[in-house]
Amino acid sequence: MEQKTFDPDGVGVATGSYFGLPFDPETAALVLISAPWDVTVSYGAGTACGPDAIIEASTQLDFYEPLAPDFWRRGIATADVDYTLQEQSQRLRSDAERVIDHLEGGGTLEEDGVVRRLRRVNEGCRAMNANIEAQAAHWLERGRIVGLVGGDHSTPYGLLRALGRRHASFGILHVDAHRDLRRAYEGFEYSHASIMYNVLRDVPQVNRLVQVAVRDFSAREAALAASDERIVSFEDLELAGGRFRGETWEAQCRRIVGTLPDDVYVSFDIDGLSFDNCPHTGTPVCGGLSFNEAVWLLRTLVDSGRRIIGFDVVEVCPAPGERLDAITGARILWKLCSLTLKSQDSSNR
Repeated sequence: MEQKTFDPDGVGVATGSYFGLPFDPETAALVLISAPWDVTVSYGAGTACGPDAIIEASTQLDFYEPLAPDFWRRGIATADVDYTLQEQSQRLRSDAERVIDHLEGGGTLEEDGVVRRLRRVNEGCRAMNANIEAQAAHWLERGRIVGLVGGDHSTPYGLLRALGRRHASFGILHVDAHRDLRRAYEGFEYSHASIMYNVLRDVPQVNRLVQVAVRDFSAREAALAASDERIVSFEDLELAGGRFRGETWEAQCRRIVGTLPDDVYVSFDIDGLSFDNCPHTGTPVCGGLSFNEAVWLLRTLVDSGRRIIGFDVVEVCPAPGERLDAITGARILWKLCSLTLKSQDSSNR
């Protein structure tokens, strides 16, 4: 469909692109890359199907965005999906499942069969990271903003590496039920539970990690968060307690945003929301933000004059006959795209 024939008030058309938009990545302001990958998930699998499910659900979305009217017209394009990633994910998932089952049965990581499977998984994850970094670098070099749609939460590592090569410093606003600060969780060097540990280790340009709605994490992760001056925590119960005592969500959002630098990457794990919004996500946890609370936080970020330099939406896990997870993912993605484009407008700062 050509731009001149596209009717934003018409029926959503399934074009294979996010939101059914007709923009070309070569000319759009923002390019979405997809990462259909979920090799190391430790509870529920299926997020590798997230990008396709979000593409399908996104055509039911209306284009008027009151928080950033008409900014979508600057161009939100869909890069070609590399489905070899999904094929490789499916092959390696069986190895990962055997490792996880072995550990849950009381085994160790030192046994020969486990060592071989771990090697295959870790090599495959490194290749996936290189693939995503190359895709991101391609569009960043052409002046595009890049957003990533996962897949599990391990997938944004390559995008963050690519951004680190282009920015002297930036912060991460991390909405998630989990801290993702585990080192090589279950032996997987690039686990979905290790993404922020790996980024803080490997992307020195990240000078602040602000974790919001976290509520399920290990003692070691808590100790690391408390000892690393780059990490600022807004735990879910702490935020709820503030509201119980009368602090408004508006005030809390301003407090959260105030800890971030001018340039911000948003990493949005869908399980940061309450699980009535995403009942099939891989590791659902009681508590979390409402949809509107999350959107208000993003609005506050952009209204502060800060610039979103990239983002991800991850851990959307579709289920047969159930569309809610994909619907939620598509709408969070839309808000992020629109607000990211608004944040790039010099008149907003």
